[in-house]
Amino acid sequence: MSGSVTRVTLVSHATTEALRRARFNSDESVDEIGLQALHGIAYTARADAVEIAPELRARQTAEGLGLQGAIVPELADIAYGQWAGLTMDELTESDLGAWLTDTSTTPPDGESIDSVLRRVRRWMDRIGTEPRRVCAVTHPSVVRAVVVTALDAPARSFWRVDIPPLTTTTVHCRSGRWTLRTVAEKII
Repeated sequence: MSGSVTRVTLVSHATTEALRRARFNSDESVDEIGLQALHGIAYTARADAVEIAPELRARQTAEGLGLQGAIVPELADIAYGQWAGLTMDELTESDLGAWLTDTSTTPPDGESIDSVLRRVRRWMDRIGTEPRRVCAVTHPSVVRAVVVTALDAPARSFWRVDIPPLTTTTVHCRSGRWTLRTVAEKII
């Protein structure tokens, strides 16, 4: 490994009922399907450090993959506020339209996509300063934010990145510049 590169592998958490039912997540656990999938995986992280989102589903995924590491608030899912637990059908048409087209839209007591992008950028700036391998167990929203940031893509590109459960996405940082290596590779 070159001494001047930070390599980051992001692991998206296993399935939850909210994910399967297109509900805005709350701090819920991995569902039975996700637990079964985790039992069938022999994952080996080549990492100097493991960082884990604080939500239960991310912690359960890390545990199921045999990973232990630090809980990192910057890796948290979008805070959906009063929308947590609701399906998209339960939002008004104008709220849903705004959410899917305007990255500054903020759910009541929640967080906008723009805020998530800024938070994830701060995390990337922090971890990109030290040459090492990092494995981060987190949420599809955070992985999307990393991809958008690494590509210097416009914020509106956020919804154009599909990150399924239990996939890995890899980015590298050299001299403060991020590059995208792989996106949404299935863990086997």
